[in-house]
Formats: sequence, structure tokens, C-alpha cells
Amino acid sequence: NLQGTNVVVSVPGATNAREILASIGQTAQLLFRPVLCKTTTAAKLEPFTGTALPPCGPQYSMAASNLGVSPNPQSPAGYTMNPVQPDPSFSTFPSTPSSADLASQTVLLPATSDSSERYILGPAQMTGTSLKNAIAQQDQAGAWIVSYNLTGAGSALWDQVAYANFHGLVAIELDGVVQSAPIIQPGETAPRSFGGSGQISGSFTESSAKNLAIAMQFGSLPVRLEPLTTQTVSPTLGHSALVAGLGAGLAGLLIVLLYTIIYYRALGLVIVLGLAVSAAALFAIISALGKTALAPSFDLAGVTGLIVSIGITVDSFIVYFERLKDETRAGRTMRSSVDRGFKSAWRTVLAADLVSLLAAGLLYLIAVGAVRGFAFFLGLSTLLDIIVTWYFTRPLVTLLGRRSSESSSNFSMAAGIGAEVKHV
Repeated sequence: NLQGTNVVVSVPGATNAREILASIGQTAQLLFRPVLCKTTTAAKLEPFTGTALPPCGPQYSMAASNLGVSPNPQSPAGYTMNPVQPDPSFSTFPSTPSSADLASQTVLLPATSDSSERYILGPAQMTGTSLKNAIAQQDQAGAWIVSYNLTGAGSALWDQVAYANFHGLVAIELDGVVQSAPIIQPGETAPRSFGGSGQISGSFTESSAKNLAIAMQFGSLPVRLEPLTTQTVSPTLGHSALVAGLGAGLAGLLIVLLYTIIYYRALGLVIVLGLAVSAAALFAIISALGKTALAPSFDLAGVTGLIVSIGITVDSFIVYFERLKDETRAGRTMRSSVDRGFKSAWRTVLAADLVSLLAAGLLYLIAVGAVRGFAFFLGLSTLLDIIVTWYFTRPLVTLLGRRSSESSSNFSMAAGIGAEVKHV
């Protein structure tokens, strides 16, 4: 998670904190290399000697002249190509270790960390710094693709790479593993400019497309990460604390609602309905944000922020209802009291909520980690309180006030504000 100038990394299920810290400190490098040929992995590999790799056999070369890529709308892939077999002469060669995986060298790397298929790759022709962003999405046919945008300088460089490797394969390498090796413009008869953006298609699943997009988006960091703080939380303790927090919040909410119904009678139901509307809106917003890059996590800090926000929301109702009491005790009608009471209470509610919003915003900007979750949920709930007060509480209480009549009912609105009410 990117939080200002800080990067927060959560690794559920990890047991070796020292190993995690060491891997975070390493600077990953995303490289784009031409694919020279493929090979398999023999049962027994030779030791790595550091000597230069020999050239691929002519019949095994993945050059465009051997692949013979031809656009074909009738083919499911949109093109056809000649099958090229893996070069068996490399099968006993060890994969290039990270210490020798230099951008300027020809390397032998696996397709995935646990795959027997490997690639012989030429020197890197572009790095990940030329990419602006990448995202996994579905095309019109519902197939998963990876769309990417390039920087200004990266756009021109990528056009050069694509032109040099037209109808050939370019491997996307990250940390010594080939993440993908797409064919360049297989559906075109001649190379053309990408115009600063492009797509990678193929037999992607949702997971593989998202993994490739993440590798392209964050695979090349121009800075070295330095750990600032580390925290280890037992999964049992974390779950227990979250459940306890939710339980405490629910118990407190029920007590508050019961008290407000007893004290304010019918107006107490307005509080219940108002909190329900706020909760529904909050759930909808969090669900929508869960599909974006923001994706807030509902952790213990977030629960704490929600519990605090319940008090802020209920306080807004109480401020309004107490102003109603003052107006009716001054001898005004119910309708007049509702309007005048809201105008007076609104200024107080708005001022208090704006202070809470300002505090939550500042805390979100300057804090790191779980504290930001507290600030996020507190700020969002406070913003919803302003909206609910104006668009829900005000019209509902106004409606109740206009329909109010002198009644001896102990649950009436008049009984809730504890005053004799005049009606016109």
C-alpha cells in the first residue's frame, strides 16, 4: 500500500520476518528482453560457471523469420505461426543466478519459478522505468488482458523495440523470472507505432493477468526501500482483537440506541433509522472502493474509527433534539420549533463535523499503517453524518413535526422533547 511517501507491506501467514525484510530491501528490476530460443530443464543441471551462453541453433531460433507469424482472423488467437521446438543443447545448462542476471548479458531464465520451460534471452532493450502504469481488465469478449501506458520517452523507445522485434517475442523479466513473453503485433502485417499505450493478450486467467499487471506496475522501483518500522501480529490475536472490537462496538451501539429510544421516544427511532442509513451508505462506499486501488482494509483501527464516529453521529441528533426542546419550551409551535431548532443546531453540527473531518484528514496524511485506517473510517463516517443530517434527519423530523398532534401517548414526539406543544 502506498501511503504518501511510505510503502506499507502486509504479509499474511509469513513466519520469517528477517527474510521478508531482506527481500523488501532488494530493488526489483523489470527488463524487456528479446527471446532468442526456448529450452527445457534436464533432471540434472551442470554447475554455473559464469561463461557466456552459446548461440541458439538456427532451427530453434525464435526469430521472426522462423516463427512465420501471419495474421489470421479465422484463428482463435487472431494469427498463426510455425511451431518452433526447444533447443535441447541448453537443457542441462543452469538458469542464470541473480548475481549474473545483468541487463547487458544474454541469460537463461525460467518461465515461472516452478516451471521446466526456460528462455534464452538477449540483452535488455528497455526497463520498467519506461512504463507509466498497467492494469488487468477484460476486453469486449470477456477475455482477460493487460493494458499499459508508457512515459513520453518510453513511448518512443518501445516503438523502437517493437520495430526491431516485429512478429518476434519480447520477454518481460522480473527478479530472474519471465513473467510473460508476448509476440509483438501478431495481428499486423507491418510494424506500427503503439502511440504510448498497448495491450497484452493471450490465455490469461484473472489471477495471471493481475499478477502480470502488478509486476509491470511496480516491478521497477528507482529507489531502495529502507524499513522504518516492523510489527508482527499473531493471526489468532489479530482475529480475536477484531472480533472483540466489533462486539464492543455493537454492544455500545445497542445501549446507546436503547437509551435514546427511552429518552426521546419517537425521536429515538429517528436516530435508529439515521444510523441505519449511514451504515448502508458506508457499506456501499466501502464495497465500491474495494474494487479500486484504494481498497481500505477493515481492521481493528478501522473498527475503532467507526465506533468513535457512532458517537459523533448520535451527538448530531442530540444537538438537534435539545434545540427542539428549547424552542418548544419557549412557547413556539411544533412546526416552528422544528425549523428554528434545525437552523440553530445545523451550525453546531456542521462546525463539530468539520473539525473532526480536518483532524481525520491531517491524521490520514501524516500517519502510516493502521492509524490511517482509523483516520479513513472516521473521516468517511463524519462526512456521511453531515449528509444524513441534512438530507435525512431534517426532512424526517420536519414531517413528524407537521403531522404531530396533541397526544397523551408516552411515545409521541411531544413526549420525547418533554414539553407542552402548541399547534395551529
